[in-house]
Amino acid sequence: MENTNNSREATLPDPSSPPPRSTSSSGLPSSKSKCAICLDEIRKEDGKAIFTAECSHSFHFDCITSNVKHGNRICPLCRTEWKQVPLFVDNRVPAPTFPVQTGFEDDEPLVVQNGQPSGVAAAHRQALEIKLLPQVTAVEKSVARGDFAVLVHLRAAEGVSDDNDRPETRAPLDLIAVLDVSGSMEGTKLHLLKNAVAFVIDNLGERDRLSVIAFSSGARRLFPLRLMSERGKRQAIQAVNTLVAGGGTNIAEGLKIGARVIADRRWKNPVSGMMLLSDGQDNFTLSRSYSHSHSQVRLRADYESLLPSSRIPIHTFGFGVDHDAELMHTISQVSSGTFSFIETETVIRDAFAQCIGGLLSVVVLDQVVEIECLHEEGLKISSIKAGSYRSRVSSDGRTAKIDVGDMYAEEERDFLVILEIPKCENESMPLVKIRCVYKDAVSREIVRMESEELSIQRPREMTGEEVVSVEVDRQLNRFLVSEAMSEARVLADGGDLEGAVGVLRNRERELAETQSARARDGLCLSLSSELGALQERMSSRRMYERSGRAYAFSSMSSHSAQRATARWPVCGSAAPQAYQTSSMARMVSRSQELGIKSPKSSPARRDRS
Repeated sequence: MENTNNSREATLPDPSSPPPRSTSSSGLPSSKSKCAICLDEIRKEDGKAIFTAECSHSFHFDCITSNVKHGNRICPLCRTEWKQVPLFVDNRVPAPTFPVQTGFEDDEPLVVQNGQPSGVAAAHRQALEIKLLPQVTAVEKSVARGDFAVLVHLRAAEGVSDDNDRPETRAPLDLIAVLDVSGSMEGTKLHLLKNAVAFVIDNLGERDRLSVIAFSSGARRLFPLRLMSERGKRQAIQAVNTLVAGGGTNIAEGLKIGARVIADRRWKNPVSGMMLLSDGQDNFTLSRSYSHSHSQVRLRADYESLLPSSRIPIHTFGFGVDHDAELMHTISQVSSGTFSFIETETVIRDAFAQCIGGLLSVVVLDQVVEIECLHEEGLKISSIKAGSYRSRVSSDGRTAKIDVGDMYAEEERDFLVILEIPKCENESMPLVKIRCVYKDAVSREIVRMESEELSIQRPREMTGEEVVSVEVDRQLNRFLVSEAMSEARVLADGGDLEGAVGVLRNRERELAETQSARARDGLCLSLSSELGALQERMSSRRMYERSGRAYAFSSMSSHSAQRATARWPVCGSAAPQAYQTSSMARMVSRSQELGIKSPKSSPARRDRS
C-alpha cells in the first residue's frame, strides 16, 4: 500500500516493543534512531543536546523538556514512569510554541496563487450521475395508487485520489479533532488515541489544515488551524504527544472551542469536518430527569446551540462501553455527520482511518435536489423517505427539495419519493423529473444538472405478474430495517428487551422473503447481519447497556446517512461493509498494515453473559 513507510514513521511507537538495540559504543542510540517526539534522527554531530532517560531511551533535550513541562513523566516508547526528569529547558533551541488563546483568528493562511488557493484543478468531467427508477413500470389505467415509490439515485464520480503526491486531484480539508483526555482515558486508551491521531496527521496533505482540541474538566486548543506541511506535521505530533489524561468529561466545552475555531478562521478550505471522540458521560453540562407516564425522560443542555453556525459535519466516536451513545448520535445527526461505536480499543485507528478516507475524497458540496411533478391532474408527492437528510414538500404536493450536502467519491445516495398516482386514460404518464445544484469540490464551480423525465405505462389491462424493481425494493428494505432498529431501541430503553428482540426478529424474517434479499443483494446481507448482531446485544440488560444501545445508534446513523460508520467489527465481518467507498477501504487497509501490539488491550471487556 502506498505511503506505508511514511505512515509507520509518524505513528507513535508500540509500547510492547523492546527498546532499540542498535547503539553506539557510548551507549546512545545510533544515527538510525529517531526521537519519538519530533521523529527526527538523533545524531551527535547535529550539535543538539540529547537526554537519555533511566529506561535507556534517548530523545532530543528540547523535545523531552517540552513534553515534561506539560506534566508527562512517562516514556513515550516503553511507558516507564520516570523518577528523574529534565528540569532545564535549553532556550537556544526552543520547542514549538503557540499563541495564548485570546481568540481564534490565527489560522495559518492558505497558499494563494493568482487570486485563488493553489493546486485547484479544473473539473474534467461531471462529478455526479442521476438516475430515476419507478417501483413498477406500468399501472392499469383504472387504478389509482397512493403509495407509488420512485427511486432517486445519485452517484458521485470515481477517480478522486487521496494520494498526497498529487494534491491537485482532490479538495483540501480543514479538520478539527476534539479529543477526550479525561481520567478514564489514562494508559492504553490514551496511547492508542495518540497513535490514531498520528495516523491522521501523517495522511493529511500539505494543503490540508488541522487543529486539535483536548477536553477533560475544561478544554484547550493545542494549536491553531495549521497547514500539514512536514514542519506542521512534526509540530502537531509533538503537541499531541504532550497530552496526559486526568479530570472529568466536559464534552460541551470541547464542542464550544471546536465551534469557535471553525467560526473564527480567516480562510476556509472547501471541505471542513470535525471529529469528536469521548469515552464517557458529560459530567459538567447540567441535565435533569423527570418522570412522565412511568418512564424517565432526560433533559440535557441544548448541545445544538454549541455546534458551528456554518453547519459542518461532526463525526462522533463513542469509545468503549461507558460513553453517552445517545448524545454522540444526536450531535452527529444534527450536524449531518455520523456516529461510530469503537467497542474494541485496538480498532480506534481503523475507525479514524475510515472517516478521513472519506473526508479526503469529497467531490460534491452543498448539493440540493429539486423534484417536480409532471402530470398535470391529480399527481402529488405525499412524502419523501430521505433518512437523516432534510426534505421539504410544497403545500400543493407538486414539488419537493432534499438537502443532500456533501458526497465522497463513489458514494451513492438513494431517496424514495412516494407519489399519489391518479387514474389515467393516456397510454403513458409522465411522473417526475429532478434538478441537482451542487458545488464541485475540486474546481469550486457551481454545477446545475437535470434528469430526463420519468414516465410509466398505463395499459388498460396488465398481463403477467407485476415485477417490482430490485433497486427500489432494496431501499424500501433499508428504511424498514432502520425503523425496526429505532423501534427496538425505544422498547429496550423502556425495559422491554423481549419486545425489542421480537421486533428485530420479525423484521429479519420479513427481510429474507423480499425480492432483493432472495437475489443475495449485498446491502440486504448487511442489513440481515446487523439485525442478528443487535438481537444478540439485546439478550440481557447488561449486554444492552454495554454495547447494544451504541451498536443500534451507530447502525441507525449509517443507514440513515447512507455512509459507512465504524462498529464492531469495523471490518472482517462476513457481510459486506455497507457504504464503504474505495478511498475509505484503502485508508483502513493502510491502518491495518501498520499493526498495533498494545499491551493487554482488551476487546472492550465484552460482556458474554
